[in-house]
Amino acid sequence: MAVRCIALDLDRTTLNANGRLSKVNKEAIEYAIKKGVNIVVASGRAFHTLPKDVLEIQGIEYAITSNGTAIYHIPTEQCLHQYKIGSNNVKEILRVSENEHITYEAFVNGTAYADKTYIDNPVRFGASKEAVQYVKNTRHMVDNIENFIYENINELDCMDIIVGDQNLKKKLMESLRKEIEGIYITSSVAQLIEISNEKAGKHSGVKFIMELLGLKKEEIAAFGDADNDIDMLQFVGTGIAVENASESCIRAADLITKHHDEDGVAYGIYEILKI
Repeated sequence: MAVRCIALDLDRTTLNANGRLSKVNKEAIEYAIKKGVNIVVASGRAFHTLPKDVLEIQGIEYAITSNGTAIYHIPTEQCLHQYKIGSNNVKEILRVSENEHITYEAFVNGTAYADKTYIDNPVRFGASKEAVQYVKNTRHMVDNIENFIYENINELDCMDIIVGDQNLKKKLMESLRKEIEGIYITSSVAQLIEISNEKAGKHSGVKFIMELLGLKKEEIAAFGDADNDIDMLQFVGTGIAVENASESCIRAADLITKHHDEDGVAYGIYEILKI
């Protein structure tokens, strides 16, 4: 069955190591659009942190954001579908992670907020040097992120725990899964524990788009690199992992394409469209 929709993860998949869209990948995306294929953003990023490189491509209409927490119509910036994380769950997340060497990010209506201490020095909390500018450019600074979370506890789209110690991250993820019901937990990069409503997940966002456009699973392909892409790759007809993907993401994929810094998305698009 012909591919009629392609869902694209962004960071370390469609974007290069500098967080930019290469000329080759852009040309492949535009080619697919001209062929009548719906290109859909499927990112862990919040809507207002999506890169202009991608948003400015004519013909990309929909974005699955914050790991399926919210789906937007890009041209109008209208939120079509959204899951808020429950206030009781937020309180439990804060309880489980209190007194640890961590910080948080909070997301409200597609906008990202973080503590001044994190924005000033993301590397201290485990962010890579390459991610520093992205954090500084996309996070709205608050003096105390915990106070901000409590003040907006009924409005949160989702939240992240930022933890640089991998042993602590593993322990916290185990505790969250064991002690709190009704949440979706995933991770796109080493320092993040990304937490949403249990109905979220990129697969949930793809399902919404599939029904909106009247498609079948077999007509959808998706590209990804990380653990937060696994459910999406397994849900669609053709799941494609870039060569640099995590081992678990590669195992979940039907196909493997080239490295994200070698225009793997372009190579994969041309392959599945039978050029």
